[in-house]
Amino acid sequence: MPTAREIMTPHAECVLADETVFDAAEKMARLDVGSLPICGADNRLKGMLTDRDIVVKVLAKDRSPKDCTAGELAQGEAVTIGADDDAKEILRTMASHQVRRLPVIDGHELVGIVALADVARALPDSPVGDLVDALTAD
Repeated sequence: MPTAREIMTPHAECVLADETVFDAAEKMARLDVGSLPICGADNRLKGMLTDRDIVVKVLAKDRSPKDCTAGELAQGEAVTIGADDDAKEILRTMASHQVRRLPVIDGHELVGIVALADVARALPDSPVGDLVDALTAD
């Protein structure tokens, strides 16, 4: 079974915890992505920021994206996967935490992102279908 390192998108770009949500949104638009890892000054992962977080936690609450930092939206410890963990572990982690994207960590270093689409391309239909069912169940 392939590992996270083999199927991930490498060189994930972070938004720094002290950058504004506006800056993060601009970076998402430039990179054409819907989420970014949030990294601290120590280069450690602090969480994930999604386009949905920006809409629900900032815009819908009438907060200014220029006055709110990405770090303010980081909640608890980020769910991650090890670079050498196999696809079965990726599927299990995504399903149990109800996430579609996982930061890939090698030691304490962020080395990439593995998304549901990456897993879908790398594995046969059945396990991926089971994951999609788990992610979309009410």
